[in-house]
Amino acid sequence: MEREVKPYTLWQHFKGARAMVIALAKHSETGEELVVYRCMDNNGKTNHKDGIYARPLSMFLSEVDHEKYPEVDQKYRFEEIKD
Repeated sequence: MEREVKPYTLWQHFKGARAMVIALAKHSETGEELVVYRCMDNNGKTNHKDGIYARPLSMFLSEVDHEKYPEVDQKYRFEEIKD
């Protein structure tokens, strides 16, 4: 099943924060696809504060490095919240 990132969808970061996707964008120099999102409910769970961020789409959809984070059950860095 292919995962698709769309604006106005809510995602769960594997460290606990939530992310509301604002838009998909392209880097002006490289053409790399980016996800623009608002980090919410961080409360010190990740290394960036609540706010607006951009991350490469490939990284947004990547799997968690379970060697670095063996205690994490979530498969992907961000997983869509369907409710």
